[in-house]
Amino acid sequence: METVNKLKNSKEVIAYLAELFPQCFSLKGEAKPLKIGIFQDLTSRLKDDSRVSNTLLRSALRQYTSSWRYLHGVKTGVNRVDLDGQPAEVVEQEHADHAQQKLKESKEKVFGSKAQAKKEAKPAKTKPERTNTVRRPKRNNNTPHPAKVKVVPSEELHTGKQIRVLVGKTPMPGIITEIVKNEISVQLNSGMQVKVKKEHIVA
Repeated sequence: METVNKLKNSKEVIAYLAELFPQCFSLKGEAKPLKIGIFQDLTSRLKDDSRVSNTLLRSALRQYTSSWRYLHGVKTGVNRVDLDGQPAEVVEQEHADHAQQKLKESKEKVFGSKAQAKKEAKPAKTKPERTNTVRRPKRNNNTPHPAKVKVVPSEELHTGKQIRVLVGKTPMPGIITEIVKNEISVQLNSGMQVKVKKEHIVA
C-alpha cells in the first residue's frame, strides 16, 4: 500500500494548490481574486485527496487571501476566477474597499512595529547635567616665589660694597660704583651699569 505524505502547514497547501490549479492560484506576482465560494469547490475537487484536510485547507485559503499581493489584486471591476481560471463574478466596490483597508492596516501594523523596535533599540541621548561649580585656575608650580629682601640702611652704603639691586621684582647682584645724594650707581655682575634709588638696594 502506497504511503501518502500529508501536507503539514498552510505554505505547503498553497504550493500544492498552485500546482493543481495554476490558472487560479499563484506563488509569485499579483494574485487573481478568487471566486466567492471557492472553498466549497476545493473540497469537492479534493474530497478523495487524503494529503490535505478541510481544516488545513481553510487555514491556507485565509492566509492566501490575506497576503499583500492578493489584496493588491482585489480591484473594482476585475473578474474573479474559478479553479480553472475561468471568469466568475466581478469584484464589487465594497469588496475592493475592504481589501484596500485591510492592506493598509496590515502594512501599518508591520511598519509600525519595525519603527517601534528600531526606536527602542536606539538609546536616547541624554545631555550631561550642568553644574554651577566654579573652576579654579590651575596654579602654575613653576612660578618662582618672590625672594624675601631687606633694604640696606643708608649708613652701610659705600663705594665698592657688594649688594643686590631690585630690577623689577628680581634682586640682581652688583657692586656700588658711585653715590650721589639719593642716587646710587651700580655695576651689575652682568656688566650693565644702572642708577637706582637707595630703597632699591637690598641685602
